[in-house]
Amino acid sequence: MGRFISPVKIFLTLIFLLVIGLPFLALLLSSVSLNWQWPEVLPEAFSWRAWDYVLFGSSGTWQAIGTSLVIALVVTAVNIVLAVPAANALARYQFRGKWLMEAIIFAPIIIPPFVAVMGIHLTFLRLGLTETIFGVVLAHLSPTLPYMVRAVVISYNTLAVDWENQARMLGAGAIQRFLHVVLPHLLPGIAAGASLSILISLSQYLITFIIGSGQVITLPILLFPFISGGDPAVAAAYSLMFAGLAIVTLLGMDIALKNYYQTKKTVTGKI
Repeated sequence: MGRFISPVKIFLTLIFLLVIGLPFLALLLSSVSLNWQWPEVLPEAFSWRAWDYVLFGSSGTWQAIGTSLVIALVVTAVNIVLAVPAANALARYQFRGKWLMEAIIFAPIIIPPFVAVMGIHLTFLRLGLTETIFGVVLAHLSPTLPYMVRAVVISYNTLAVDWENQARMLGAGAIQRFLHVVLPHLLPGIAAGASLSILISLSQYLITFIIGSGQVITLPILLFPFISGGDPAVAAAYSLMFAGLAIVTLLGMDIALKNYYQTKKTVTGKI
């Protein structure tokens, strides 16, 4: 049986790697290609022109990456601060109008972003928040917050109130109960919500373009013109950089979370 399962696992793993890797291979070839046209299987010639422009030219790539990361991380931090108390209220309390509150919070998942961003844009124009990173951060909260709230609500639904009651009986205050009982249990949900928040914020083009008015340059702002009729090689290079940025950010979060649990396990073992 083991001899039969092993080849099957290898075959399925290879299929999975092919499905995941082929699009990236096509992007890589396109980024170094010169005059790659249908139906040619491989490019006629190769050139580093696109990467030279993206990495070393006057494209503003590194500044755009920095701006994208700052916006995504600030948006995620604000989402955590807002989502934890909101999820606590939605998961543990029954109050009048709860269904309406849930509908308002989760509406951005259903309503197209263009509908909301136009109203946001008019409001931000009056407040002077357009063309600013702060305004873009506030606008990114709309499509990202629902996912964070939902992830933390699921974590709260699996957290028994008895654990907090026991900590209260042992003399723990509200802050101590949250830090040592509630927060460790919520961390997986917070990490899942933060991952979605970062990915959605990094990929926002329409909201960033309208609210930023072309003055706040993120990676999607640089990428879109090349995808929509510009240089395919440069578009492929930007796409690979965007994918790499998202992967590195998520891996960093995963490593930080594992280190947290490893440190906590070591401290608990010593105690």
